[in-house]
Amino acid sequence: MSVASELARARAIAWKDLTAERRTKANFNAVLFFAALVLLLFGFALGPDNDALRGAAAGVLWLTVLFGGVLSFNRSYEMELEGGALEALLLYPGDRRALFLGKLLANLAFLLLVELVLVPLAAVLYDLPLFRPGPGLFGVIILGTLGFVTLGTFYAAMASRARAREVLLPLLLFPMLVPLLLAAVEATKALLARDLMGDAGSWIRLLVVFDVIFLVASFFAFEYVIEE
Repeated sequence: MSVASELARARAIAWKDLTAERRTKANFNAVLFFAALVLLLFGFALGPDNDALRGAAAGVLWLTVLFGGVLSFNRSYEMELEGGALEALLLYPGDRRALFLGKLLANLAFLLLVELVLVPLAAVLYDLPLFRPGPGLFGVIILGTLGFVTLGTFYAAMASRARAREVLLPLLLFPMLVPLLLAAVEATKALLARDLMGDAGSWIRLLVVFDVIFLVASFFAFEYVIEE
């Protein structure tokens, strides 16, 4: 089948997932409430010191995104498994990697919408200069989210048929995210501090390399993982 037809199939899968979520909003509300609660709990744990809050804000924000994202990834394949539709999707003529692209696009759009609410909330709670870093901060958020969603979508497919997938997915995913988490936190911290030492550039390059490597690797390995 042509590349255009496979891309159309991927868009259809993404649109199906987003439409189902838009109708119920159950997953979005649950993830957003959980993420906001994590931000609040970290704020209480760090105490009223504004300097401590601002210093820890980058790490807290990305950990909150990771914890909330895992909840959405578990749900990504659950609808197809519950309705027996996953096998039908796999038997459909064409490249199975279109399923991965569709799920990745849906998860990426979902998580970016969550961050659209979460980042301003973190800026208010942790007294962050959200607009001073400019486009660089939003670029880091997009790059970090893309790498996270890529691995999350891939490992969610790997764990989807396991009974304890809610436990298995974080165990598989979190160790692989250590380089991404480190780069995203350090780049965010440098940009919030006006990047006085020029450190953000190297961390952003690491994010780009991470995204490219794992996006390509996950895309080509997905066909073998989903068959298990």
